Amino acid sequence: MDRSTREHTNKTVSLKIVNKKMKTKFTLLMLLCLICSSRVLSQNSKNVMSESYYNIWNEQVQNKINAEIEKNRKSDAVLKFENLPVGSQIKVEQISHDFLFGGNIFLFGDCGSSEKNKKYEDTFGNLFNAATVPFYWKTLEPVRGKPRYEAGSSYEYRRPPTDPVVEFCESKGINMNGHAIIYGQPQWGPPIWMPDNRKEMEPYFEDHIRDLAERYKGRVQRWDVVNEPTDQANRGLMPDDYTYKSFLWAMKYFPDSVFLNINDSDMHWGMTLYRRYLEIVRNLIDRGIRIDHVGLQMHIFNPEESKKIANGADILTPGKIYERLDLMSDVGKPLHVSEVTVSAPDDSEVGKQIQAEITKNLYRLWFSYPNVMGITWWNVVDGGAAPGEPSFSGIYDKELKPKPVYHLLEELINKEWKTKTTLKASKDGVIRFRGFKGRYLVSWKDKSGKMIQREFDLLKDGDGFEVY
Repeated sequence: MDRSTREHTNKTVSLKIVNKKMKTKFTLLMLLCLICSSRVLSQNSKNVMSESYYNIWNEQVQNKINAEIEKNRKSDAVLKFENLPVGSQIKVEQISHDFLFGGNIFLFGDCGSSEKNKKYEDTFGNLFNAATVPFYWKTLEPVRGKPRYEAGSSYEYRRPPTDPVVEFCESKGINMNGHAIIYGQPQWGPPIWMPDNRKEMEPYFEDHIRDLAERYKGRVQRWDVVNEPTDQANRGLMPDDYTYKSFLWAMKYFPDSVFLNINDSDMHWGMTLYRRYLEIVRNLIDRGIRIDHVGLQMHIFNPEESKKIANGADILTPGKIYERLDLMSDVGKPLHVSEVTVSAPDDSEVGKQIQAEITKNLYRLWFSYPNVMGITWWNVVDGGAAPGEPSFSGIYDKELKPKPVYHLLEELINKEWKTKTTLKASKDGVIRFRGFKGRYLVSWKDKSGKMIQREFDLLKDGDGFEVY
């Protein structure tokens, strides 16, 4: 090698070393930025909430929630391998939750552009594994005998034709809740063409329930058969004993595989009204009605309320929430936190942080509670609520940009509450781990070096598989 060649080679090697050092420094700098960013986000959340708020959601409360999550949301898995070399790597990755994390899907196809619609759709699957599909009768069948099931049906705000929504959810494996078959509130309840006579209304109610059951069979996994039956004073004209009769018809026409639910209450309610809801549900069950899930709502509709909570007001405290969950658990049925609205006080960065911090503690408590089977966020996009509801209650802003509350839910649902680990084969071939309940993908190489994968559901202690 001549002198010029050696010099060129030395320069090349030197440049590679410099580039490698620069890349290393850049990587370290990026990691430092991410850590700092995370700390700033956490610090911002703490800065916007008062000391009184954290006295309410104190260390003792947080430790209880952590312990209950560990106890109620995880199980011990057992995997048995025969003739697997000791020390072989076994990768374990949770691919879905047993617990249902959902949102209403009322703005399907109605976000203003194909790009926004795609981002909205991707929320179901990437973040949420469940969706509440709108089946409000008044807008589903505005003209008698001409229901808006199919694509291309007439437009109704927040009420997309139901067939395309169901097909979309099926394509992504999204668990669906049909909401709501029967609703007595005049604004959303029976169609305007309904006869003005209680007895004459009954055949139409039965036909409506039968039509939904026959059209969707078992495709929609859960149905809110009756929505908000407690406050009869503000209901329109309905058949006598309509809640009982509606469930009877649902039991008659829907397959046994479908869950039949009742949905009502708000965690702001006083205990007297909560007990009234409890007695309605218990009375229905005592009369032979099948109720599979009991829906409980929690709407912070007033932005000023979020400010009060941040300042430490005695609103939606852990004690009050536990009291209501404990009471409704007396029914003996799983509870669905079915409609969640956490309005930001305003559109400022501080307001968004307040929304995220309130959400974090509420979701953690609900997720920890043994009898809760799912949580459903109500309005996914700012400005996508019903008239009179708050504009800043979405996990996205109006341009479908994720807000801090989105990132908070993403961190909880897809990271903190999902199990991913790599284990090593033991001498006896038995692998044990404790993970969040759901479906798992396990990957390993057999003795010949071939990659093997197997899925299993971890729902209770001892679940797993054996490989021979």
